[in-house]
Amino acid sequence: MTAPLHEPDLREEAVAKTYPGGKGHGWLSLREERTQISDGEVQRAVDFVAASGLLETFEPLLARKTGRPRTCTVEGLLVGLQLACRQSGGGHLHLNHVTDILYWRIGEQWRRRFKLRDKPDDLDGFEAAYSVVRRIFHDLLRHLDPSPLPKNRRLLKTEAARIEKNADHKALTARDELLTFACNQVLEASLQPVRPLLEAADGSLGLDATVIATPSRGIRSKGPYLSTDPDAGWYVRHGDHADPDHPNPATPLPEENSNRSRKPKYLYGYDAALAVTHAITPSAAHPPGAPPLPALILGMKLARPGHSPGANGTAVLADIVRRGYPTGYVAADNSYNNSLPEHYQLPLRSLGFSPVYNYSVKQFGVQSQVYGALQVEGSWYCPHTPPQLISATQDLYRRKNDPAKIDQATWRARADARTPYQLAPKGRAKPSDGHHRYMCPATAGRLQCPLKPTSMGKNPRLPLVAIPPSPVKPPLICEQTAITVAPKHGAKQWQPLTYGSPEWQHAYATLRNATEGMNGYAKDDAREAIERAQGRRVRGIAAQSLLLAFQLAHANTRKITMWADSLPGPTGKPRRRTPRRRTRNLSEWTPKGYIETSPAT
Repeated sequence: MTAPLHEPDLREEAVAKTYPGGKGHGWLSLREERTQISDGEVQRAVDFVAASGLLETFEPLLARKTGRPRTCTVEGLLVGLQLACRQSGGGHLHLNHVTDILYWRIGEQWRRRFKLRDKPDDLDGFEAAYSVVRRIFHDLLRHLDPSPLPKNRRLLKTEAARIEKNADHKALTARDELLTFACNQVLEASLQPVRPLLEAADGSLGLDATVIATPSRGIRSKGPYLSTDPDAGWYVRHGDHADPDHPNPATPLPEENSNRSRKPKYLYGYDAALAVTHAITPSAAHPPGAPPLPALILGMKLARPGHSPGANGTAVLADIVRRGYPTGYVAADNSYNNSLPEHYQLPLRSLGFSPVYNYSVKQFGVQSQVYGALQVEGSWYCPHTPPQLISATQDLYRRKNDPAKIDQATWRARADARTPYQLAPKGRAKPSDGHHRYMCPATAGRLQCPLKPTSMGKNPRLPLVAIPPSPVKPPLICEQTAITVAPKHGAKQWQPLTYGSPEWQHAYATLRNATEGMNGYAKDDAREAIERAQGRRVRGIAAQSLLLAFQLAHANTRKITMWADSLPGPTGKPRRRTPRRRTRNLSEWTPKGYIETSPAT
């Protein structure tokens, strides 16, 4: 006799099939595909959570002094998130998967450790278990959320403005700092296997903001309502994803290439500021004969697209310094060196980092002046530098309806001829206040200048400075042998490496290449797919940040595992052959047309 449809098992299956995304949260499909997770895998997740150091921070926040005790520990939640991330290859991090893992896919001893109560393996039991996991997850987010706005409903902009005005901004700032700390501690746990090598490296980083989507549907900006994820914003990129701040003189202008598709890219989500470490110079601590350490994500922070990139980048770098990593060069795109100096350039230098910039067309030539010295493309030069040398890069760049005035060879010759006019740094900047002494190039023996009689006639091969007649007295740099340049002088565009030099090209190209490569690695749709929203189906900047941190940590772990497998073993051979990569020339990441190229390696 056929059982009636109202019996519990058939009713539950019918409900789960009818509402796969509603009641049951996909319970039936999860049960059908369920496999047990070994104790060794769980132990590795426990060790990962312990290495993050977050239990000491989160447990006091979620401790209950009154009321019913929690039926899931903070350790259990974090272990569940880590296991869910690993089981999906980093691509999906859903709370229903975390629930299924914690209650039905790990051993009984682990469930007892995490204080989980047994639930029946049916629809009602799964709903009860899911409520436990969801409750502790959102209780944790309340301590991490730097936004006072409610999620999951459309809010009038006027109401949102009132909520933000009346919010406790001091408490929100503390939450923002705690969220940044928590996310970077998750990344730190993934870096522990190679931490000694990173500490011995030169501390060079690539800093970039890459867009990620949120599960909320964006709405038009001029409407009266906010989206159901009010912390996110619209990301707009026109053309073929070429950075508008990095014009390419070798690429035809839009008017000359009108048949090429240039559809704008729109995405509603967040900018993830990522710091990618990659050594420019080899470290003595690196294993001999081993392949170079891969590019790894050292820090992160989420924000609304285009919102304060400099301040967000500074927060990422500050957390890296907090964790004790060395400092070196930082290469970033123009969204960072276009920031206010007090938001990015000056804090970056105070943290011990040195900027490496590229510039837009409008930023070439003289950028600033101090005591008569001219800042040209980030470096300080003699005030009597010939005009054709100052405008060399401007003359090379191709503008709309204005072809380049010189070719690459001419630019190279003028750039080399400009070098003797560059002020010579005296030692290093003072660590106390960042002030730096610069010597007049004539005093340093690079030029012959009539204003510095001791420089005349010693070496006739040196360039002779032409001093134009003037009714005013010479600038201070011409009256003294040296000047003191404060950090605020030309802070917006200053960089220690001469723009376009081989040293600059190597640093900028290597770091930008590593950064873009890591972004693409983590965006792989077969793996973490961080740009897509399907893997993080929770709204709000706190939820998106925490879940993204586990995905990025998984990407780091994948890279470190592949690198470790390529190291020589006891037999002298690696466990696996280093994969062959079709790499492009490093000059692909530097402005074309005047940077010298070398054969691809």
